[in-house]
Amino acid sequence: MSLHDDLTSVQRRLDDLMRCVGRLDEHAGETLDMRRVRSAADHLRESLTLLRESVPAAARHRVPEVVPVPDAPYDRGLWADAEDEGLGSPHRHAP
Repeated sequence: MSLHDDLTSVQRRLDDLMRCVGRLDEHAGETLDMRRVRSAADHLRESLTLLRESVPAAARHRVPEVVPVPDAPYDRGLWADAEDEGLGSPHRHAP
């Protein structure tokens, strides 16, 4: 998922949470615990708004760069002095 998709998903779930808190508020009434829940939900909504505003616009719509890998074989000269991992030099025997 992209950052934009994640932020949108969190926003939808936060909207659901706010609706549930509203319904719960009708049943629980004005209690200290209910005020804490409302306050925490409001704080979370404000924090998400600040996060959405702080994310650069380019990062929200960034598409990952595709790096093409050619089908042609590599130049064997690139591996002239390389050793096979775990086997050592091609002129020595494996343990």
